[in-house]
Amino acid sequence: MPQGTTLPPEMPSHYDEGPAPALDAAEPPYNVDAERAVLGACMHRGDIIDTVRHVLADDAFYRPAHETIWCALLGLRREDKPTDPIVLTELLQQQGDLQRVGGPVYLHQLADLYYSPGSAEHHAEIIRDKANLRRLLASAVRTVQRAQEPGADPEAIRSEVEGEMRAERERALASGQGRLSRFARDGWSFVKETGADAEPLWGTPDKTVWAPGESLMIVGAPGVGKTTLAHQVIFARLGLQETVLEMPVASSRRVLYLAMDRPKQIAKAMARRVFDSDEKILRERLVVWEGPLPATLDKEPDLLADLAAAHQADTIVIDSLKDAVSTMVDDGLAVAFHNARMRALRNGVEIMELHHQRKATADAPRGQRPTLDQVYGSTWFTAGAGSVLFVTGRAGDPAVTLHHLKTPTGEVGPLDVTHDHKRGTTTLDPTKDPAILLRNAPNGLTTRELATVLLGGGDPERADLEKARRRLENLVATGLATKADGIAGGAGGGQQARYYASARHLAAVG
Repeated sequence: MPQGTTLPPEMPSHYDEGPAPALDAAEPPYNVDAERAVLGACMHRGDIIDTVRHVLADDAFYRPAHETIWCALLGLRREDKPTDPIVLTELLQQQGDLQRVGGPVYLHQLADLYYSPGSAEHHAEIIRDKANLRRLLASAVRTVQRAQEPGADPEAIRSEVEGEMRAERERALASGQGRLSRFARDGWSFVKETGADAEPLWGTPDKTVWAPGESLMIVGAPGVGKTTLAHQVIFARLGLQETVLEMPVASSRRVLYLAMDRPKQIAKAMARRVFDSDEKILRERLVVWEGPLPATLDKEPDLLADLAAAHQADTIVIDSLKDAVSTMVDDGLAVAFHNARMRALRNGVEIMELHHQRKATADAPRGQRPTLDQVYGSTWFTAGAGSVLFVTGRAGDPAVTLHHLKTPTGEVGPLDVTHDHKRGTTTLDPTKDPAILLRNAPNGLTTRELATVLLGGGDPERADLEKARRRLENLVATGLATKADGIAGGAGGGQQARYYASARHLAAVG
């Protein structure tokens, strides 16, 4: 029971309201704290009633006083009136129920127990489950009593039990209609109104690193700078910078950083980027959880959404994924984690996950493109992610490569980048920027020539040629390049299309 809360006198349960089967002194299932929490939340915000009323069946509250208060709240909501304790007190006074429920003092005590809005539905589900258990228990007791009566008919008892179970299933379905239909919508609104065309959280519409409503996973070996990169995106989400790797980052209301893996080192890494002028923003818009969570996310799939609601965060950073689940190699637990991920995303919480690669790939050549099966753990972790960035390089090496292995839209990179470990910043390598390469090539570049440079030498494959072609075509589309069409092959051979820096591009840097 929360501190300072006193129960109103004479507040019996439903089992005190008339004859009931003996329960052998066993107390029926209930959770009075959950009942108080729901009522308090409904007093603070009337719209919460619309959410929980579909979860709660008739007579769901164990304490009759709470049932009376709930019915009064429903009445106020139907008439579109405020549901605060003052208005509620007035209504209960008019009905003659005020003193029976504990008086104005108890109503204000309930209002003081307000939790986050996101928790009210979970509390209502607890109330519903306890009410269902009480009905099942009462039914079982009645069955036992009928079976002990002289001349009891087994077939008649069995028929009665089956009828009660059918009624119970129908009741459960009716009380769960909101739960079953709350996230269902017609096909047109799903396609047109779910925000599928919303601006990216990081990147551009045609090259998106992090899309809204989809998690971003940053993978790499220890020491390659995935935390350095993540911190820059976080600070951009907080409005302390506008871009990361020359790509825009959308702002966030509040970020919850789950610093489960070596929080002291995370603080030290963040300190490189923090200035005295940032104090107000960091105090108000960044919340850091230090160390292990109360439970792993595969065991409590609602925990991630609850944490976001408790801290009013619209962005969660998981650092790192291995600390959030019981084990990384179990497919079942990976699916359970994905359920936790999706419940938070469904509530409007954006998620970034830092993760590790398999140890066998840590020393792979820098130019070698990694694959999703090199990400540590069950394949269902990456299967559920919206975007996967893989950082390759040597531990502590300032020069690393970013590979975009799973893309919401067009692929970004591969990007050769340089970490400034002293300042905690990351910049693009200008020697691999197609716009710069084209500007420094007086005779222009073909698709093959650009692909060869980006690969660092060697013979480019078909996929490499196609990526180089798309990059050059994007420069043409943005006015930074022009294209001279090639000549089809014949007896004397053909000639590839060649791209040149546009006059506008040259003038901009001249």
